[in-house]
Amino acid sequence: MFVLALIPALLGVLVGWGGYLGWREKLPRSRGAGVRTEATMRSDEAFRVANRVAGLPTMVAGAVGVLAGAAALAMPDTLGAVFAATFGVIAVFVLVAGGGILGHRAASAIPAPVEPAGCGGCACGGGGCGALR
Repeated sequence: MFVLALIPALLGVLVGWGGYLGWREKLPRSRGAGVRTEATMRSDEAFRVANRVAGLPTMVAGAVGVLAGAAALAMPDTLGAVFAATFGVIAVFVLVAGGGILGHRAASAIPAPVEPAGCGGCACGGGGCGALR
């Protein structure tokens, strides 16, 4: 039963830590963690705001995972431990998804960055796109 209880507990710690980093605006954009949608990846500010908004529900998800692991350990029989662990993992995923939706909506409210005049987004440098022709 100990291994079964570790699954939601470890998931909770990892998710909670990611939520904490997002809430404190310390989550790096270059990593694979955080709310990563088209709206959040438009700019550093959109990523920061999205993960700050998603941080609290994600930290709650982490706490639920840890509590579900503790509940699975406290169960007197295997069926109760399986139920507690399963419920915990599902609750973590639901809360993280809800936080991601909230973060995406917050990032969508941030205006897109303005591209410099004369460039269609090709990132060809200061000379403009015509310099390459």
